[in-house]
Parts: sequence; C-alpha cells; structure tokens
Amino acid sequence: MSPPIAGKAGRSAQIMVTWLKSDAPVDYPAAVAEMGARAARIAEGSAGEAIWFLEHPALYTAGTSAREADLLAPGRFPVYRTGRGGQYTYHGPGQRVVYVMLDLSRRERDVRAFVARLEAWVIATLGEFNITGEIRDGRVGVWVARPDKPPLPDGSPREDKIAAIGIRLRKWVSFHGISINVEPDLTHFDGIVPCGITGHGVTSLVDLGLPVTMGDLDTALKTTFSRFF
Repeated sequence: MSPPIAGKAGRSAQIMVTWLKSDAPVDYPAAVAEMGARAARIAEGSAGEAIWFLEHPALYTAGTSAREADLLAPGRFPVYRTGRGGQYTYHGPGQRVVYVMLDLSRRERDVRAFVARLEAWVIATLGEFNITGEIRDGRVGVWVARPDKPPLPDGSPREDKIAAIGIRLRKWVSFHGISINVEPDLTHFDGIVPCGITGHGVTSLVDLGLPVTMGDLDTALKTTFSRFF
C-alpha cells in the first residue's frame, strides 16, 4: 500500500479522509480483513476515515442476495462469499475497486441516502469524461445508454452497466463500496449474471471509446468526492 494522501471531505470541513492506493493486485480475503480492521478502528475512534483504491485478481464475489443459478461458470475463477449487499459481481485487473470506509455517525445515519451519494459520486466522476451515467429502478449500479447497439427483444433501448455498488455497515461505519470498469476483460463477466440482471450488458470506459487510464479515474474520483461527502 503506497503512502496515504490526506484530503478533506464532507459537509464539515473538519472531517479528514485518508486516500490509500495499492498498486499491486490485492487478494480478496486480505482486502476484506484490512477493511474490517480499519472499520473497527474508525468505530472506536482510533483511526480516521479512508478511501482505498485497488484492483483484485480475477474473481467473483457473492453478496448476501446471491442466487446459485446466477453463477454460470463456477470453476472459472475463485468465488468468495461476502457480507456486502447485492448478488454476484466480478472483480479483476482493469477495474478500479474503491473501498469506502466512512463513519455515518459523523455524517448522516441514513443508509439509502448514503447509497444515493455513492451513486451520485460515480455519476459525477463519469461526467468528468463526458459520460452520462444513470441509475434505474430495480437495477443496482450505474448504467450508460448504448444507442450504438441493437435494442432489446422487447424494443427497449440497450443499456450497459459500467459501475457496481455494494456496501456493508458495522457500527455505522461503511466498508466495501464501488467498482468502476476502466479496461477489464469484459468476457469475464460472462461467468455470472451480474447483479442478477439479464438482458443488458456490461461496458467500460475504454469500451466506450475513451482512452482513460486508472490514474485519470483516480484523479476524477478525488476531484468530485467532496461534492457528496
């Protein structure tokens, strides 16, 4: 883990957030253990809030609502059961994972409002690259319209998912968070039904024709963070 970068966030300028970044891929169990330990320290007041940028090796995670039928290729990559909300999700190289360890007791004890802020943060970040991200009732995550692709069989327009959101709270401290596709191997999503949603696809910044790097995305995430937290 590289040295943290301090930054301010939130409606109170006194709340400090530490930005962490891991350059090498981090194994999922190690990341979960680190998140849990940091969240516990935040809750007891011995550590400050943190945002952690990282990538994982190729793997699938199963949230608390995951259905076995949605794991289409059980032997393809390691599968990890996780305490975050949601269903099956893919993580792997080329995808920016952002673990969000914030103390809602110091901010706003409203889980729905917190998730809405995460969604808005992702949408604003995509907007830095002139991408219009949107949310849809009944579909978790952030979506982009694909008028360049054929419509669905029922005639409705095609939309592809570009970001996933799944959080967990312990003593009002959040962990897990969001993932945004920069340039992952999109065929790796074929082994699951992403978030239990069929019919629509998955995309990435590079798939949309934008030569965005992981560093570019990290900068945009930091730039937009204080608008929502």
